[in-house]
Amino acid sequence: MKLINLKIIIPFTLLTFTYLIFTSHTSTNPVRITTIVLDAGHGGKDPGAGNGREKKYALDITLKLGQKIKQRHKDVKVIYTRDSDVFIPLHERAAIANKNKADLFISIHCNANNTRSLSGTETYVMGLHKTQENLDLAKNENNVILYEDNYKKTYKGYNPASPLAHIMLANYQNAFMNQSLEFAAKVEKNIPKIGYRSRGVKQAGFIVIWETTMPSVLVETGYLTNSRDANFLATEDGREKVALAISNAFDEYKKETER
Repeated sequence: MKLINLKIIIPFTLLTFTYLIFTSHTSTNPVRITTIVLDAGHGGKDPGAGNGREKKYALDITLKLGQKIKQRHKDVKVIYTRDSDVFIPLHERAAIANKNKADLFISIHCNANNTRSLSGTETYVMGLHKTQENLDLAKNENNVILYEDNYKKTYKGYNPASPLAHIMLANYQNAFMNQSLEFAAKVEKNIPKIGYRSRGVKQAGFIVIWETTMPSVLVETGYLTNSRDANFLATEDGREKVALAISNAFDEYKKETER
C-alpha cells in the first residue's frame, strides 16, 4: 500500500479551496441596492400600542422615510406593505418583500412598556432573546397574528402565548445576519444626531422578519408609555426627524454595500 504524504495534500487542498472561494466572490456582479420594502407596523383593526397611536405614527414615519429615499436615490424602487390604515397579515408583509426580491426590509413600530421610564429607539434583528424585556416585546408584536383568520394553520401551530415558541422562532437565523446588523447599527448611530435617545441594536424573534429573504430590521421608534417619547412622536417634526435618521442610515448602508 502506497502511503500519501498528508503534509503535502492538506495545504494544497486548503489553498485550492481558498482560491475557489475567492474567485467565486470576485467574479460575481457588484452588489446593488435597487429595491427596498418599507413596512408600517399594525394598521386597520390592529391598533398597536397607545390606543391606535402606533399604527398612525408608524405609517407617517414610513411614508416620510420612503419619500426621502426616493428623493435621494432615483435608482431605488420603494415598496410599501401598506400606505393607508389597513390590516396586512404578518406573513403577507414578508411575502411582499420576497416577491419583489427586495434588497432591504425595514419594519417601523412604536414601543410600549409597563416601566414608564424606558425611552428611546431600538433596532432589532432576528435572533435570540437576550432579556425578558426583549421576549415580552416580541410577544406583544407577534400577537398581531391573533387578528388573522386561521393563524394556527398559517404559522404551523405557532402559539404567541408560549415563551418556548418565541425562542424556537428566534433560532431561525437568516443568511443575512451580518448585513442586518450593519444596517441596524447605522440606524442607532444616527438617532442621537437628531437629539433623540438610542437604546442600541438588539435581537428578538419577530414573525414579520422571520421569513424575509434579505437583510431585515424592525425599528422601535420610541416608547408611547414614556411622556417624553410620546410627546416627540406626537409632533410632525419629531416623526420627520426619526425618518431622517433612518434615511441617513440607508444612505450610508447603500454606499458601503455597493462600494
